[in-house]
Amino acid sequence: MHFQHENSFEVKEKISKKKIAILPIGAVEAHGPHLPLGTDNFLAEKLSEKVAKKTNAFVLPTLPYGQVWSLKNFPGSISVSNQSLSSFLVDIGESLYHQGFEIFAMVNGHLGNAVALKDAARILYENYPDLKVLYLFYPGMKKPVEEVRETPSTHGTYFHACEIETSFMLYLAPEFVNMGQAICDIPVIPMSADVTPTPWEEFTQSAVLGDATLATKDKGEHVIEVAVENMVKLIQEIRNS
Repeated sequence: MHFQHENSFEVKEKISKKKIAILPIGAVEAHGPHLPLGTDNFLAEKLSEKVAKKTNAFVLPTLPYGQVWSLKNFPGSISVSNQSLSSFLVDIGESLYHQGFEIFAMVNGHLGNAVALKDAARILYENYPDLKVLYLFYPGMKKPVEEVRETPSTHGTYFHACEIETSFMLYLAPEFVNMGQAICDIPVIPMSADVTPTPWEEFTQSAVLGDATLATKDKGEHVIEVAVENMVKLIQEIRNS
């Protein structure tokens, strides 16, 4: 299942049977006092492994750096540009295509990567129309999140180091969570943040967008399993199209 564990003498035949490559994509950025800088990497990796088991796919080595402009000034954050990330993904997709893969599924653990992933997918579509490319970010999560959330969302799109993302970590990578340091920090995010560049330090000092103390493993499982099933369904549909 893990592509990097294979050897060159045997991998060609295995690619011809699997034909699906899943790339976990994360980021290194601030996630409050209770979650590690690599939270998005751990989530993307665990999600990819779950999806790979259900689709007979290879999981590629994680791409650990993402576009974190909004949090780049927080201690520990490392950001790359959309252009760099997109170019890197196009190069990976091109290599996969020439190796014989038919489906390239990017499992994204960081919302800030979305623009670059979509751009890369479009370029690959134009250059290699036979390669089917998906960019996946917790598809179908809205309803199960609403079912478990105890506090209102601070933003219509963002969730970060909060009740929801911390719950994801408690389910998928609990060994990296320190609930003893979880905090409640519910900032007021101005409407202007959606229409003009706004570094997050303008509205939060913790990088926590909600009440992380309310996170539970059960909440994370409820949402994650829905997202996993939707990712599996999307891959199966595109494989059969």
